[in-house]
Amino acid sequence: MNYQFINKIKSPEDLKKLSYRELELLADEIRDFIIKTVSKTGGHLASSLGAVESTIALYRVFSPPIDKIVWDVGHQAYSHKILTGRAGKFHTLRQLNGISGFLKRSESKYDVFGAGHSSTSVSAAMGIAKARDLKKEKNYVVAVIGDASLANGMALEAMNHIGHNKTDILIYVIDNEMSISPTVGALSEYLNKIMTGGIYNKIRDITKFVLGRIPKFGFPVASVIKHIEEGIKGIFSPGILFEELGFKFFGPINGHNIKLIEDTLKKIKDIKGPKILHVYTKKGKGFLPAEKNPTLFHGVSHFDPETGDLLIDTSKKTYSEVFSDTLLKEAKRNKKIVAIVAAMLEGTNLVKFKVEFPDRFFDVGISEEHAVTFAGGLAVQGFKPFVAIYSTFIQRSVDQIIHDIGIQKLPVVFALDRAGLVGEDGATHHGCFDIVFMKMIPGMVIIAPSDADELKRAVITAARYKDGPISIRFPRGKSFQYKKEKKFILPFKIGRGRIIKKGKDLTLINLGHLLPYVLDAVSSIEQKEKLNIEIIDARFAKPIDKKLIISSVKKTKKVITVEEGVLEGGFGHSVNAIIKDSGLKNIDIINLGIPDKFIEHGTMEELREQCGLTEKGIKQAIYKIFKMD
Repeated sequence: MNYQFINKIKSPEDLKKLSYRELELLADEIRDFIIKTVSKTGGHLASSLGAVESTIALYRVFSPPIDKIVWDVGHQAYSHKILTGRAGKFHTLRQLNGISGFLKRSESKYDVFGAGHSSTSVSAAMGIAKARDLKKEKNYVVAVIGDASLANGMALEAMNHIGHNKTDILIYVIDNEMSISPTVGALSEYLNKIMTGGIYNKIRDITKFVLGRIPKFGFPVASVIKHIEEGIKGIFSPGILFEELGFKFFGPINGHNIKLIEDTLKKIKDIKGPKILHVYTKKGKGFLPAEKNPTLFHGVSHFDPETGDLLIDTSKKTYSEVFSDTLLKEAKRNKKIVAIVAAMLEGTNLVKFKVEFPDRFFDVGISEEHAVTFAGGLAVQGFKPFVAIYSTFIQRSVDQIIHDIGIQKLPVVFALDRAGLVGEDGATHHGCFDIVFMKMIPGMVIIAPSDADELKRAVITAARYKDGPISIRFPRGKSFQYKKEKKFILPFKIGRGRIIKKGKDLTLINLGHLLPYVLDAVSSIEQKEKLNIEIIDARFAKPIDKKLIISSVKKTKKVITVEEGVLEGGFGHSVNAIIKDSGLKNIDIINLGIPDKFIEHGTMEELREQCGLTEKGIKQAIYKIFKMD
């Protein structure tokens, strides 16, 4: 790594030795380093490119790890990793046994609080600040957060508490007018008006000049002056919303001017109480393809660092594309179908839906809890909402799913993209838990399609189902087609599985998208061993086809279940209970799934290998159940 200035930075304190010209050159090096690394490893590029100068300035003014800089999400934190002693490991970003793409306390003392989901930094920073006060320490605490994340309910709850408590804390808002898709919401529009409008400052200056000319003849005039000043402030002050919450508001300022940010931070850091500094930045700065298309380069896989051309396989549709294409067809048939996303328009592949049905599409921003209850409101008025949210993010809405949807038996559909292991994004982003928390909700139907046609059938089934909520889980990546694609797709019968292959020696029950591994494992073993294995595609994690499973187990006396979800309380445990309740004795059972630990980052294949969920792992389980070497 032949970078003149990056190589000089062993800790944030080394930044304080550089001139402003050297800092600008360092910023250029960091951008080049990030672009070249992420082109190979994939990662969150555009946001981190926009936060380089902000990171440098923060670490010039504050002294981590004594001062606590709490980063939100991690999308903007690549510069932070490079400047905190991890430049030499940065090439391992998001790779198996390498450094994480997000914040991780076990990785560095500078990662004050772990983060992968948005809007946690303000709450965590307040807790850290109150702990400081209780211990009578004197360090600074800063929460770094993006404009889109600031609009999330958790961040607003924390700000309400901070303002009431008057906690000494700085919230550093990096505003690039984007979340992943373009940011939506009234608060975002408010911040944008602050950034683009100078009317308050102009009127304030004129007013000061005029009022300065008026003789101060006594109380009535003084009172008028005071009321005029307050009135103008109330109408035009850029930070009035935050000031009403108890914060002192500063900015907006240019988030790419290191000296300006540094000077501003030095002036405000010792002001006691809650403070907000608003800086505006360019998402993707320094890499023209990312500047032109920041959404595409928010989270990106391999690309050419010179041209920005993506190096991806387009030969097969992704599961997300299969879902969205099918939903679009159903929406043309049924005018009551609406689609809801939470700041993930492109990620859920619903751009076509939005174009075709703009009045029936809703992006609620980073507000998953609101998305669910909003869907409930639509449902009670006769609409059919499809809530398309990644499995990892729907975790935030469990209370709403239970309280607002489940209890009322509302026909809301949860389309859970990225279900199962997602690869390089790691522990915070794996969709491991949805089977368990959806399964516990009375009346919830859970469908786990095993191929593209089965996903189509799931969407069609959900669109027609009226008796309560349905959850459909499907994975990241290219779709699998078990047999030739069908022209005519019919709905499922709720709770009905299917036999893929008949057999008499072992019942192998697959749930969801691991069917290709199951088929390969069985084919390989049956070619070598005198075994005849029955394969059941369960389709439903709830309700389970008990009759189909019991009839097969009575015959084989041996069962292996396969799922890409956590084992504790998962599908396999439900099958075990069914077998136990049936009264069958002396049944050998092995459950394959994600073990009781958080799985770190790596490729999806590497992580499935770790969990025994590839052809190799399934073959090992088959040999184990037959006690064969």
